[in-house]
Amino acid sequence: MGRPRLIILIRHAQSEGNKNREIHQTIPDHRVKLTPDGWEQAREAGRRLRALLRPDDTLQFYTSPYRRTRETTDGILETLTSDDPEPSPFKRSNMKVYEEPRLREQDFGNFQPCSAEMERMWQERADYGHFFYRIPNGESAADAYDRVSGFNESLWRQFGEDDFASVCVLVTHGLMSRVFLMKWYHFSVEYFEDLRNVNHCEFLIMKKQDDSGKYDLQNQLRTWSELRRERAALKAKEDKENGENGKEKESNKLERQNSTPVAPRKWGGCPQGCNHGKNLKIRRDFAELVQHDEHIAKHSFTHSVPEVNGTIASRRAPLKRTQGPNNSDDDSDDPRGRAAPQIDVTRAQEEVVSSPDGTPSFITIDDRLRNALKTPQKSTFLHIGRDFGGTYSGHASEEEVSDNDARERLAAKAARVKSGERNGTTPNGRERELSANRHAHANRLGDAPSNSDQGSDGGDEAEDLDKAEQEDRSIRGSVY
Repeated sequence: MGRPRLIILIRHAQSEGNKNREIHQTIPDHRVKLTPDGWEQAREAGRRLRALLRPDDTLQFYTSPYRRTRETTDGILETLTSDDPEPSPFKRSNMKVYEEPRLREQDFGNFQPCSAEMERMWQERADYGHFFYRIPNGESAADAYDRVSGFNESLWRQFGEDDFASVCVLVTHGLMSRVFLMKWYHFSVEYFEDLRNVNHCEFLIMKKQDDSGKYDLQNQLRTWSELRRERAALKAKEDKENGENGKEKESNKLERQNSTPVAPRKWGGCPQGCNHGKNLKIRRDFAELVQHDEHIAKHSFTHSVPEVNGTIASRRAPLKRTQGPNNSDDDSDDPRGRAAPQIDVTRAQEEVVSSPDGTPSFITIDDRLRNALKTPQKSTFLHIGRDFGGTYSGHASEEEVSDNDARERLAAKAARVKSGERNGTTPNGRERELSANRHAHANRLGDAPSNSDQGSDGGDEAEDLDKAEQEDRSIRGSVY
């Protein structure tokens, strides 16, 4: 059938917690049950719902898992499906009833404190705002709004089912009913906080419009501002009547003369006196820096730029610092605070370049060669065909380079850079040979390329390798 024609919100009937709030000090909120009057209210709600429905309507209930809402649902179904005084067209077997935890009451904490503390908390909530005030160890109305938002989205998706009921009934709590309407109709926070609570077993009916498909609220919600206006008008009317008749009491005159504005209550901070700064000590250097920052802020309207940098780190005393591995307080390693290194470009261009990669250096070739003799290094040349086993095991092996080859490479690089031949000149024969060997790689069998001069005669070696490869592929060379 699609979207239902009616969405009805029902607040639970009177519970023991509504009659005696101190019961929440010993009984969890979700276990509070209905009073005898509450049971009667639930049954009466079932009769009113039965008179509101059509005989061909189908119903689907969603109820909060709290005991008082489940008992309210049972009371409604009892009279809704009863055949007294006449047979009911609504059968219990044709109805779907779901417990929905997202419709539960706002969480007021666990066991509630004494009545005096609860009264203080209600006054604090009134001053702070009903929507954003969070109950200690509990929820705020904003938290409940998040829960209801998720439920509304789930409910809207279920409206797309073809077999959804024609009437959807939500048995929930007073605040949750208002939050549901706030989410559905996009009420503002100010309007929500102005709404008064819903009466026990009061129906909030949302009816779908045939032309637009939207749901219109059939109820006129009560607000605190409207109640205040009504009381103010009634009091003004009474004062006017008493003034005309000359019957105004002397006590009212004295009360008006001696009335003083009530000072707002102070909930935050330290209402009983603050002693948090008794043992608080501020370092002298930090206090001076804070005082300096405050002085700069006061005189920030001037256009003169202060000579002292405004950051605290730049105004620290120039002490000798020891750089630790993870010293977050020391900002000496910040590259933004270092001066740029001075490089003599002219000297770098005129000096003999001795670096193998062409980087300007002032170390002579003799010093570099002497250092290389003391600490021999291996270059990253590939060893060609080390194992001759037809595998990759020798593919990435390094090749030993003699001292003479190293000297010749360094000398050739230095001479080429000095004469202006950088990365674009034609190398001599020896260097071309070394370059070819440097880029030589072994094939899949570990064989040397055709242009390699290492090893013995290339032809004989190739024949031996072909013979070894054939033997390896034969039955004799196979491994089972």
